[in-house]
Amino acid sequence: MFQRMFLPLSVMILVASPASAQKWAEKMFETKSHDFGTIARGAKAEYEFVLKNIYVKDIHIANVRVSCGCTTPSIKKPLLKTYEKGAIVASINSSNFTGRQSSTITVTIDKPTYARVQLHVKVYIQPDVVVDPPVVQLGEIDKGAGAESKVNVACTRRIDWKIVEVKSANPHLSGEVVETNRRSTRVSYELRVRLDEDAPTGYIRDHVLLVTNDQPSKQIPVRVEGRVLSAVTVSPDSLFFGVAQPGQRVTKRLVIRGKKPFRITSVTADCGCFEFDTPAEGVAKPLHLVPVTFTAGEKPGKVAKTIRITTDLDDATVELSVDALVTQK
Repeated sequence: MFQRMFLPLSVMILVASPASAQKWAEKMFETKSHDFGTIARGAKAEYEFVLKNIYVKDIHIANVRVSCGCTTPSIKKPLLKTYEKGAIVASINSSNFTGRQSSTITVTIDKPTYARVQLHVKVYIQPDVVVDPPVVQLGEIDKGAGAESKVNVACTRRIDWKIVEVKSANPHLSGEVVETNRRSTRVSYELRVRLDEDAPTGYIRDHVLLVTNDQPSKQIPVRVEGRVLSAVTVSPDSLFFGVAQPGQRVTKRLVIRGKKPFRITSVTADCGCFEFDTPAEGVAKPLHLVPVTFTAGEKPGKVAKTIRITTDLDDATVELSVDALVTQK
């Protein structure tokens, strides 16, 4: 029964009209438009248009083109298998353009059949406010260590310009400004951004908001990037076992690394359909290879579970998502 849900769609893709071809491709995107609001000149600003292959057939993104040089598009992952995610990244060229800008990104898909999707971007680049360097780089931070970094913010338009507050939607990020210059028509600040010791592991791709006394550009975002490292990491961070028939066994491998030699104390999943070939007890080493075997059950449908790996290195536990698609014979 599950398989029959996909067959008409596969046929539709192969014989679709241009209008219907665009619709099946658009369904993969979480959103097709983004407004950056106001950003400073020179500031780094990018947005990921996330898409997910919801079909059985592989999806291949052939290319992207853009209607305006104010935006540079890129493909994060050209080939997407079933349930895999990718993204079209839109980066604003804020060093070479100012004022209100808009652009259309055309995404061309050539497999399993031809389709085009248009994505839309808007931004206002404040010509008189400059962030240097363009992004607050926190770098790689050990979990529990915290971090701090600085950038310079300047306004070259009015002597009475002020940053009155620094806001952050991320509870682990905070910022403050120190005025460093106010003369002639230039006002300068040092922006200090801090990540606290309780920040969770993972990538930081966030912003702090500079609240100013300039009503047309009252809030200016400044991008913050970094990565909080766990004592133990696992690669890949998600597993897809593909399309399998009932009873079929598929094996993948996990690479588990630590900052120093460690032991794996347990590997578990919330489904008995997964088996793990864990390393011998008592052997501590900085890298472990763990084969994971999935056995497809009799019931067709999607399998989406979580694997948990526990170690003796600072009691570190890592999790990753696992997916598979079971079809009828």
